[in-house]
Amino acid sequence: MKELSDQDRATYEWQLWVSGFGEDGQRRLKNATVLVSRAGGVGGALALQLAAAGVGRLILAHAGELKASDLNRQVLMSHRSLGRSRVECAAERLRDFKSDVEIVAVPENLCSENARELIARCDVVADAAPLFSERYVMNAEAVRQRKPIIECAMYELELHVTTIVPGETPCLACLYPEPPPHWKREFPVFGAVAGTAGMLGAMEVIKLLGGLGEPLKGKLLLGDLRTMDFRKVNVRRRKDCAVCGPAAGGSYQK
Repeated sequence: MKELSDQDRATYEWQLWVSGFGEDGQRRLKNATVLVSRAGGVGGALALQLAAAGVGRLILAHAGELKASDLNRQVLMSHRSLGRSRVECAAERLRDFKSDVEIVAVPENLCSENARELIARCDVVADAAPLFSERYVMNAEAVRQRKPIIECAMYELELHVTTIVPGETPCLACLYPEPPPHWKREFPVFGAVAGTAGMLGAMEVIKLLGGLGEPLKGKLLLGDLRTMDFRKVNVRRRKDCAVCGPAAGGSYQK
């Protein structure tokens, strides 16, 4: 395990003061690898805060080139990079921001062909994909490999965040057996809503890795930024879940 350097202690001094975190929590972050699926409005804000907190290695998976319509929310991008690879733009920004964090740029969206290899390389998955087809593939493979997932999603002025720990909590297929009917590739979004979802997700990653606080295990955080109302609801595992239920080899728990 890599130990904290004097530079680490200087950089992260203020967060080392957080009760229940300290040097042990910081050391855990430094030695962790997080896979961030999509570095757009949600995932970009999430990745930025994980880099700021000192997570040692970030793997960013995101295909495609930067478009003008991305720039209302994708905080790791810039106008001068229009037409360039989005994941390379994100990686450059994070490397400039925190040279002590290793950034691995993968110019692909997570899919059935690469999920196994990408998830095998990380300790925690941060899911910010816009399509449920990607989310379901990630969920199934992470459950198979017993890797925790932080699910971050938003639509218009609403956001959803939850933490999935395979074998301990419901999985994404328990929560959404079918994709929500309004979910599509392009949807109404303010950057502030996407960023809020991403930052909440980043805090869940930090808590899970650092042994801090109470992650949203088995709970779904719902936020409505139109009214600024937030609530948590309990999520139950589905006995008939095709991913984590008995038929799939999981140990069903209520």
